[in-house]
Amino acid sequence: MSSMNANTDLILFFNNASNSLNYYLSIFIIIFGIIGNILNILVLSQRSLRSNSSAIYFLASAIVGIIVIISGLISRMLSACNLDLTLTTDWICKVRNFILYNSRTIFLWMIVLATIDRWLSSSISINLRSMSNLKNVQRSIIIILIYSCLINIPILYCYRANLSDILRACYGSTYSCRLTTDLIYAFGTVLLPLLLMIIFGLLTIKNVRHLQSRVHAINGVMISLENKNVSSNRSGHLPAKKTDRQLLKMLLVQVTLLFLFTSPHAIQKVYSSFASSPPSGSLDNAVQNFIFTILTLIALAASGTPFYIYTLTGGSVFRNALRHLVKIVIQKCYYMPINRLNRMRETN
Repeated sequence: MSSMNANTDLILFFNNASNSLNYYLSIFIIIFGIIGNILNILVLSQRSLRSNSSAIYFLASAIVGIIVIISGLISRMLSACNLDLTLTTDWICKVRNFILYNSRTIFLWMIVLATIDRWLSSSISINLRSMSNLKNVQRSIIIILIYSCLINIPILYCYRANLSDILRACYGSTYSCRLTTDLIYAFGTVLLPLLLMIIFGLLTIKNVRHLQSRVHAINGVMISLENKNVSSNRSGHLPAKKTDRQLLKMLLVQVTLLFLFTSPHAIQKVYSSFASSPPSGSLDNAVQNFIFTILTLIALAASGTPFYIYTLTGGSVFRNALRHLVKIVIQKCYYMPINRLNRMRETN
């Protein structure tokens, strides 16, 4: 009898903890995530950055990040209050998850494209460097949009609401559906992009080190010839630009955090696809739901962190752009009442 009471208390504890996380942590991520992504959009849209191809990918990821946060967290917050219609209405369940998984796919693949772009722009090959341009940026974004829609189409067919005896009420209606959509998400949305980020991130570091070794070698030759003017002119063209170096630093930090935030959720999805679902209302079900809640919220939080990553790691390039934005806002707020007063005086 005492063991049954203990199990009941533990089930209640884990269920309450899951609801509290879904409500309070969701509110926190929504506020800071949307504010951060809006600031990212405003900063990265400035003339000093929008001509950089990597910055365009960062800008696109910030726009999509807002969609991820809204579509992913609003329903989780409402579920804590038993107001989530995605759990009870089929078409809302389908549309919400299609939008969510599409936006998450696009968000991660934008970072992949930014990583590839850094690799191209840091290459010693002129042909590879020439591929880092705004026209290719537009083409790449269109390809990813098409790719994302295609791999997530099964959600519109598979997902149903009001499901029982599984971890979520809005989920794939059959075992094959759950297996298909979970594996697509795990590999097509998360693990493959993370693998490509790591590969091209390492290749970019290799390019940068190779470029730096060439610069040091040329400097040494020029100094030995006591021709410092030539040395400064030659070396000035070889190092990566300051903007490029700091964008690379921002990118590498973001890739690291994305790996830490999103890969556990993808692995858990794969595990839940093959493992048998515990009975509804059992302690195992409550524990799995609690773990799933934590990993899901952490994965969604990854879409709201880029602004804070860029502010800390973006160096003077990003922070100067942010200061410039703040300066413009302050000037407009200061001069707007004055201009309005002047117009009123002119009309009188």
